[in-house]
Amino acid sequence: MARHIEDEVKYYYDSHPTEEDLMGETAFHANLVHYLMEVLRWLVQAQVCAVYENLNMYQTRDIYEYPVAPDIAVIKGVAYEEFTRSWRVGKSGPAPQVVFEIASEETWKKDLTQKPEKYARMGVQEYFAYDPHEVPLSTSKNRRLFGWQLNQQTMTMQAMTPASNGALWSPSLDSWLVPDGTMLRLYDRAGQLRLTHAEAEARRSLAMAEKLRSLGVDPDQLI
Repeated sequence: MARHIEDEVKYYYDSHPTEEDLMGETAFHANLVHYLMEVLRWLVQAQVCAVYENLNMYQTRDIYEYPVAPDIAVIKGVAYEEFTRSWRVGKSGPAPQVVFEIASEETWKKDLTQKPEKYARMGVQEYFAYDPHEVPLSTSKNRRLFGWQLNQQTMTMQAMTPASNGALWSPSLDSWLVPDGTMLRLYDRAGQLRLTHAEAEARRSLAMAEKLRSLGVDPDQLI
């Protein structure tokens, strides 16, 4: 217990804003992050897995270390804790298997040029950057989705090659990531859309209502 207490660190940027904190975010940025959080949490709901939004991540005991805070981080093998304020790789748990960054005009260049190396050093397995702007920020053939996978031998990020529709396969999520304008969708191997909890429940209710009608029962009369 004493060793655990000695190893605790109160990081400066857990109580002071970073540059990114002061930027704010657009409505479509927030909407996409919220949607992906709901999809991912439902996707991993049967697993021991934590999905966090904008969680400060550190690698050292330096209280002034500048954190990396991905828009979304998927960390397998650990349970989600509501009051987690920050994450120290190697102490709090492993590095995220998957991280997402959603583009803003202020961060997009860093997302594409600096973040892959930072996440490689952290040990992140897959990194995806998505541009939901109506007119894509990237000049690379209006491409919206970019992805990298960690090379375990060199500990560097290798760029993924997209499919003809711009989609990328995520082994960690067992899903296709498919650009859809201002949204980013996830599909399984069979081409079925990954749903949020609410969408899955609505689909179940609809299927049950259709089944009842096929049996001659009006589901509206059962309420």
